[in-house]
Amino acid sequence: MILAAIGLATTAGSASAAVSGDPQNGKEVANLCVACHQADGSGKHIEGGESWPRLAGLNATYLAKQLHDIKDGSRTSPTMMPFVNMLDDQKIADVAAYYSQLEPTAGEGGQKADEALLTRGEQLAQRGDWSQYVVSCKSCHGPGNQGAGDVFPGIAGQHAGYIEAQLKAWKEGTRKNDPQDLMGSIARRMSDTDIHAVAVWLANQNTPNN
Repeated sequence: MILAAIGLATTAGSASAAVSGDPQNGKEVANLCVACHQADGSGKHIEGGESWPRLAGLNATYLAKQLHDIKDGSRTSPTMMPFVNMLDDQKIADVAAYYSQLEPTAGEGGQKADEALLTRGEQLAQRGDWSQYVVSCKSCHGPGNQGAGDVFPGIAGQHAGYIEAQLKAWKEGTRKNDPQDLMGSIARRMSDTDIHAVAVWLANQNTPNN
């Protein structure tokens, strides 16, 4: 399952906002998700391969919005679609509530990055690069990039491979479920090197509980 994300400014859909989730029921629904996202919601990062996001500790409304977007086609994910199609609105709310109350785990994929790359990533995440008209990640994702409300998810401590893949999807136009093209307009101004730099720096940052 591919849910969370990165730099992913979205507004909560009416369906996800209208249904209250039950984490206990969501634990059972999450049996569909463990192969990729693990029992603890930590996700999985394969160096040089695919990366599945950490869901643990992310905002429930944000998670539900991503599932609804995949289900209605607003967000393209061939991998996720068969699983999401098994879920009604209540099950989506339940599984989102379940993952939101799990303790966040550390991100992977940034541990071997060199100092120059991390320095550039820190600049982009914390201060942006106005010479390229790239605003900082924390401008929307909040202090420490820990997330801001139910629109901007926490991206600190997310797996580098997932962050990089999503930024490239925004850049290439294969992901579009952001309001007013916020993420797309930023990603298109970033080089692939800068995308990699900010991804590895964010992966090395602390999640809210570690």
